[in-house]
Amino acid sequence: MPGRDCPLCPRLVDFRNATRAAKPDWFNAPVPSFGTEDATLLVVGLAPGLQGANRTGRPFTGDYAGDLLYATLLDFGFARGRYEARPDDGLTLVDCRISNAVRCVPPQNKPLPSEINTCRPFLIATLATMPRLRAIVALGRVAHDSTVKALGLRAAAARFAHGAVHHAEKYTLYDSYHCSRYNTNTGVLTPQMFRDVFARVRKDIDEGGG
Repeated sequence: MPGRDCPLCPRLVDFRNATRAAKPDWFNAPVPSFGTEDATLLVVGLAPGLQGANRTGRPFTGDYAGDLLYATLLDFGFARGRYEARPDDGLTLVDCRISNAVRCVPPQNKPLPSEINTCRPFLIATLATMPRLRAIVALGRVAHDSTVKALGLRAAAARFAHGAVHHAEKYTLYDSYHCSRYNTNTGVLTPQMFRDVFARVRKDIDEGGG
């Protein structure tokens, strides 16, 4: 996990420092993974949202993407409690962990390729610390591409597509469009499309696959 003042991406450092000055009561630091290391499922997002995880310090907490993600995780038994868009709401994950391909908030929610590459060792380390990990859900193409590289897969053999499933030794990678407000407002992703991905994950895990 990168330290609070990780210096590796100068553009993200500048943005972080500017946001700290403007919003000193926000988290404004690399956002740690949420959930325990013994989980079977890992959900990989793009990066912290400015007013979501960058503000609250918990992945997908405080913005629209979290509303859909956590409602879906609750429905399929990967979380318990009540999601109230704040890190002290008491919500816990069940056999699930959530992380991001990039740990720091990027301007306009768009990390540069160099920043994605620089942050990938932290994703690789996350995978390595999860001995029971079997299923990975990648939310969006950036998360998919970085996870594919972290797993050592050939990109041509694991192309991103919503609902696609890829196998990598002991892991199964499931693709979904990102649960962003833009994607849902434009109809690129419907709640049912999102639920269908996690229904498949739930079924595979329960049957001993995934």
